Amino acid sequence: MPVTEPWWKRGTIYQVYPRSFQDSDGDGIGDLAGIERRIGHIADLGVDAIWLSPIFPSPMADFGYDVADYCGVDPMFGDLAAFDRLLAAAHAHRLKLILDFVPNHSSDQHPWFRESRRARDDPKRDWYIWRDAAPDGGPPNNWISDFGGSAWEWDAATGQYYLHAFLKEQPDLNWRNAELRAAMMDVLRFWMDRGVDGFRIDVLWHIVKSEQFEDNPLNPAWTPERSERDRVIQLHSTDQPEAHAFSAQMRALADGYGERVLIGEIFLPNARHARWYGTPARPQVHLPFNFQLIENPWNAAVLRQVIADYEASLPEFGWPNWVIGSHDAPRIAARIGEAQARVAAVMLLTLRGTPTLYQGDELAIGEVTIPPERVRDPQDLRQPGLGIGRDRSRTPMPWDGSPYAGFSSVEPWLPLNADWQTRNVATQADDPSSMLRLYKDLLALRRSSDALSIGSMALVPGDEDVLAYERRHGSEWVLIVLNLGAQRRALVLPDDAVVTAQLASTHPARAMDGSIAPDEGFILRLEKAD
Repeated sequence: MPVTEPWWKRGTIYQVYPRSFQDSDGDGIGDLAGIERRIGHIADLGVDAIWLSPIFPSPMADFGYDVADYCGVDPMFGDLAAFDRLLAAAHAHRLKLILDFVPNHSSDQHPWFRESRRARDDPKRDWYIWRDAAPDGGPPNNWISDFGGSAWEWDAATGQYYLHAFLKEQPDLNWRNAELRAAMMDVLRFWMDRGVDGFRIDVLWHIVKSEQFEDNPLNPAWTPERSERDRVIQLHSTDQPEAHAFSAQMRALADGYGERVLIGEIFLPNARHARWYGTPARPQVHLPFNFQLIENPWNAAVLRQVIADYEASLPEFGWPNWVIGSHDAPRIAARIGEAQARVAAVMLLTLRGTPTLYQGDELAIGEVTIPPERVRDPQDLRQPGLGIGRDRSRTPMPWDGSPYAGFSSVEPWLPLNADWQTRNVATQADDPSSMLRLYKDLLALRRSSDALSIGSMALVPGDEDVLAYERRHGSEWVLIVLNLGAQRRALVLPDDAVVTAQLASTHPARAMDGSIAPDEGFILRLEKAD
């Protein structure tokens, strides 16, 4: 019998970007009823949980990450009744449902901010971060918005600046205010009372700022080809020590509801990243998101060191996790090519830890060109030409070869991938060599194997361009060998091992000949040699 572990430890998470999954009402934008209609695809894939990007009422300045009501559903996506139906459908398919919680900032249209900006003595003034101008009348310090420009916006009516780490339409909340913290905890209660299984917490490391509001240090490595955000090092505007207490408060609340999961979006070096697990006595998030497979070059030697360093940084009680795609990152198949994207699929689903899969990566959707007149991403619109646009990863899911790929009955809000007529769910479902079939096979194998889902992991020697590691649990011994290069390499087995089965591979099964082809990956069952 499989070993009992929390579902989030053994399972796999599938991210759904609601605007682009399935349109049910003919407006070209995906919605909750559309997700419910297609939930069979997610269940058949073999994942364990759905993470929904924001669905809350919003002016959509940043496509839902500017929240105007934390306890509602934007009419674009449906309503609370539609959400309840989706939640029930997910649970009926034995899928957990995780919501995106956005605690760092709200929309400037949120009633809290409207009250806050009415007057300096308004009771909700301190729910946001307001400061007087610098002596020269300019912004209080040199902090830069992640979307470019100053992170401070002047409010003429009250004669102060307010802070916005992102767009000016996304004012930062003041987590040092106890009333604000209590209100945000009530938001979590509202959704968990409704049956939600956890939260992905947006930019968690941003939620507290230095009380002194010092200038951030200038970044000596910055060049004009980089985002304006990187002009400074965000020393004082992110990752403040006090934030960990608030993270622990969220965890304590979640633990009171039973087996819920908290996933923190955190971009930090390993040592600081690991602190967000908390301590055994005062835990914080279950899974601080680990983006290192996205952030580093696709090179066997580099990734071997990345994996070793990350594993070494984890606290003894900390459980790892891995990501190769998201609504913010370039598509994995666009970044490394479809052949290596198959290798990446094997890696994602066999490394120790909880994997998160982004919608469409199971089809190997590659680069999608967004014509200038159809760019919607405010980050790209504000800093064009830097290649940081996110629309290319948010294009609609192609379901079949019918008009608009079965996503909608009208032109979708973003263009489809150019090859949608052949690269879609229906076509790949019937192709045993497709990326979709590979993902289904890998997920089924992972689910059936304690070694792959919860076992130990050790990196083992491999040939040049080859990343190799073994997973063990009890008597189960599995070797994963991945060729990240363009040359045939030697397939090196541990000295005391023999292969007893080829469990999965990136290509059709073949006779083992002591080599591994370019772009090839194997999952092999081992036993001790006699």
